Amino acid sequence: MTRVQNRRARARGGELDDCLRACAAHSGKLVGSIDRRRVELAEQLRKLLVAWGMSATSAPAPAPAGGATALLKRAVKGAATPSTGIDNALLDALLAVANKAMECGYDDELNLALVISDTVLAERKNSRAGWRLRARLLEALGEETEALEAYERYLSLTTDDGFGVAARIGGMKAAARREGELLELLKRQVPRAQEFARGPVTEVWAEGLARHAAGDWAGAEPRLVGALLTLAADDAPVGDRQDLLSQYLDLRTGVSHGDLAALPALTEVLALYAEQRRIRARGPVVDPTIGGVQWLTLGEFRNQIAGKSICLIANSGRVGASSMGAEIDAYDLVVRFNSYKIDAKNTGSRTDIHTTIHKHGFNWDKPVTTRLVFGGISGDWKYSLRNRLVPGAQQYLGDETLRWPLRNIGQIGADRWSGIPTTGFNMLWLLDFLDVSPTLDLIGFDFYESGAYRVPEAMKLAITSVHEYTSEKEWVMQRAQSVTDMRISLR
Repeated sequence: MTRVQNRRARARGGELDDCLRACAAHSGKLVGSIDRRRVELAEQLRKLLVAWGMSATSAPAPAPAGGATALLKRAVKGAATPSTGIDNALLDALLAVANKAMECGYDDELNLALVISDTVLAERKNSRAGWRLRARLLEALGEETEALEAYERYLSLTTDDGFGVAARIGGMKAAARREGELLELLKRQVPRAQEFARGPVTEVWAEGLARHAAGDWAGAEPRLVGALLTLAADDAPVGDRQDLLSQYLDLRTGVSHGDLAALPALTEVLALYAEQRRIRARGPVVDPTIGGVQWLTLGEFRNQIAGKSICLIANSGRVGASSMGAEIDAYDLVVRFNSYKIDAKNTGSRTDIHTTIHKHGFNWDKPVTTRLVFGGISGDWKYSLRNRLVPGAQQYLGDETLRWPLRNIGQIGADRWSGIPTTGFNMLWLLDFLDVSPTLDLIGFDFYESGAYRVPEAMKLAITSVHEYTSEKEWVMQRAQSVTDMRISLR
């Protein structure tokens, strides 16, 4: 049995009512927790229990007296109305719980996420969100083969790979190939390893360690490598394979210290080991120059926009029904955000600058003059550039001086602006700060009062609560020179 199968045997996923009761029971376990991640999970569980209570009746009704606590008691006792299927609100609530459970990373929470994953796919076998959740969870558990199957199933159900799944698949497969090459190299370097390649891993590894401790590296190494080969043949979790491989290389490096004759063989092994670790962490870099893109510094971006009229187009329902396409295309520069959707009559047809958060990959393949990618953490930002940028899809790309404008350029910390700035606000703040555009207009910015207008794949994304929409609106209105139903002019 694989680790995932063992977890499933304990978790009993698949039945919706059983899954909901498991969520209710888990909610009770989190009472009084001071772990921030578990507190956030508890809040998502509370919302799920309320959604369950609403869906258990034929017409929407308030949650019963006592709120989530009453739902919890009713669920654990088995008194809840049997479910008749999973509606959209309940599905979204389950997925939100599973995502938070994965962020916790503890065994109990991963078990809960597995239950939810099995249940979602039992109820909706073609759920894109369900298959992506399954793939991410299996990858977190180190079950690479099953994770790849789930990722590929997700890709078969969508036409817009906004989450960069294809790149993730490529990275996992490339890393697996390099790991295979590494093991083949070890077979050639340590021929006797095959004698120990099918024995019990724990026992063979322990015997190898004992021989090494006794100074018998000639007897230790075949056993250690044999244990590694056994793990690979059994398709053991990635983490287990990498841990033992790292330990083996530490021991081998110590033994070879000062041995010039052993250095070439060790160097070859270490090079393959490092490459497969790098690819697994960052993904393959097919074109390091990204199609010969030109990097933009803050100063160069300023020169690019100086003296030009600029409009920023909201991804709002108001824009989607505006009939302002011709007016929008008349500006010198058109700026769009994240998962924008083009409908020439209403939104205009041109995109000169695409600004996007690094976490999503929507529209990265759409040709633009300039692409600015925003992100708060440098390492995550660099990872996304490596794996999401499409060579030739942009002439200019913002460098790290443009990575996080409000925080890095403005030096405005959480003490002055507590919420995470949106992509739109980061861009607007940057343009206002540079102050080189005679016209700076916002089209359709109603701060989601009219709902979202995005590419289909992104319409399922929640309007997240981590942003300070009220503060952003207040900032805009304080600087507005004129305001109409569709246009806010800052210059």
